[in-house]
Amino acid sequence: MREKKKTSSQDTAKRDAKESVKETEKEKISNKIYEKEIRKLHVELVKLQQWVVYKGLKVCILFEGRDGAGKGGTIKALTERVSPRVFRVVALPAPTEREKSQMYLQRYVSHLPSAGEVVIFDRSWYNRAGVDRVMGFCTKEQVEHFLKMAPLVERAMVDSGIILLKYWLEVSPEEQERRLEDRIHDGRKIWKLSPMDVKSFKLWDEFTKARDEMLAASDTSWAPWYVAVSEDKMRVRLNVLKHILEQIPYKKVPQEEIRLPKRKIKNRVGDESKFKLVPDAY
Repeated sequence: MREKKKTSSQDTAKRDAKESVKETEKEKISNKIYEKEIRKLHVELVKLQQWVVYKGLKVCILFEGRDGAGKGGTIKALTERVSPRVFRVVALPAPTEREKSQMYLQRYVSHLPSAGEVVIFDRSWYNRAGVDRVMGFCTKEQVEHFLKMAPLVERAMVDSGIILLKYWLEVSPEEQERRLEDRIHDGRKIWKLSPMDVKSFKLWDEFTKARDEMLAASDTSWAPWYVAVSEDKMRVRLNVLKHILEQIPYKKVPQEEIRLPKRKIKNRVGDESKFKLVPDAY
C-alpha cells in the first residue's frame, strides 16, 4: 500500500514538472488584470479574517519550495490587506544550540494557531525533509524518522481543530536562476540571497529527489500537498489566494452599518511652532 502511494506521488511530481514547462509558454498576466483580481481576493480575505475571528477558527498554512520559487511574494500578497494580529507570519531562523537539543518539532509547535488566528509558515518543519537533508544538517535516519512521524503529528493537529494547508511552489531551473541573478544585481533584493542559497543552487537534482520523497511520504488525505506552478509570480499569487479561500468555508460576518459621527473642529492644526517637521526632500 505504501509503495502504491509513493509511486502515485512521484507521478504527480513529474506531472507538475511538465506543467511547469507549459507554464513558461503561457502569456504572463498583465498588471492591470492582476490589480483588478487581487483587489477582489483581498476583499474576500478580509471577510475570511472576520469569519476566523468570529468562529474562533485555527488555520495553519505552510509554504515550501526551492529558493526563488516565490514564497515570500505570495505570502506578502496574502497578508498585505489583513490584520497582522490575525494573520501571523512565522519565518524561523536557524535553530539555536538549545533548540537543537529539543525534539525536532518542538520549536514549531509553540507557533501553531490559537482560536481566531491564521498562522503562515514561510518554510516549516519540512526543512528536515528538504534543506536539512540536502545540505547535510541531519542524518539519513533522522529524515526517515521525520517522514514517518510528520503525517501522525499533522493528524493530531487536524484532529485538534486546526485547518492545515500545505503548498509547494514549483519553479523551473531557468526561472529560478533568473530570479536569483536578479537578487544579486538589485540592491532592494540582495538581502534575500543568503550564502545557503548560493551553496544549494547547484543541487537541483538533490532537491528534486528530496521533494519527491517528501510528497510521497506526507501527502495524506487529512493534510494533502497542493503544488502551485510559479513561473509567473502574479499568476501563482492569484491562484494560491483563490485556492486558500476555497479550502476554508466562510461567510460574511453580520455587523451594523458603520457611519462616522459628526464633529466640530475649532482648531484644525494647533500650534505649528512646536512641531519638528520632516523636511520636504521631494
